[in-house]
Amino acid sequence: MILDAKQTTVAYRCPHCGAGIMSAVNVFALSADMIRLKCTCGKSEMTVVGARDGKVRLTVPCMFCPTPHTFLLSPNIFYGKDLFAMQCPYSGMGIACVGEINQVKAELARSELELLDYLEKLGLDCEGFLGVNADGDGGKSSLSDVQIREIVMYVINEMDAEGKIYCKCDPSENDRQYDAQIMDDEILLTCRKCGAKKLIPADSSMMAYEFLNADSLQLE
Repeated sequence: MILDAKQTTVAYRCPHCGAGIMSAVNVFALSADMIRLKCTCGKSEMTVVGARDGKVRLTVPCMFCPTPHTFLLSPNIFYGKDLFAMQCPYSGMGIACVGEINQVKAELARSELELLDYLEKLGLDCEGFLGVNADGDGGKSSLSDVQIREIVMYVINEMDAEGKIYCKCDPSENDRQYDAQIMDDEILLTCRKCGAKKLIPADSSMMAYEFLNADSLQLE
């Protein structure tokens, strides 16, 4: 998909409250002034500035570092990519992204799961952060059911593109195709050729980020 060369969507995650902040940006507004994306908690903001040579400078607050990081993007990347993610250079974790709005939403959901997983591995208490309630919600977080399904579909598509979905077909065959049926709390993945199937839970953030760390998917 080729994006409109004059508009894109930018997003970052607030290091203070964990909320994902997202806004559309067009070339006309950017050429006129600095754009500030402010979190509703009032404790962080990302700035986007257009340079005279057409490049775009983003100053992004970081969840892992005491000072913001600066990224200088060419117009082709800023306006022309479906998705371009920016990472903290020290932790390697995603802190901002730019691209097509639905891709940006999916990346915010994916990065939230990644962050929750990261905090849990460090032994940190996630209660109260990113909207997580540790009591009796089956692993639910601030992610909606739709966002959880989006991230599961994102991982399925990534595995498919990398040839990491296996079924009863000969692995050497390159014409395998899969259908994904999205249900209320799970996704049914089926090979069109051999009929092998796999039910993938999509009803909690815990299940979603466990799936995010999977290396492959076996249909039976």
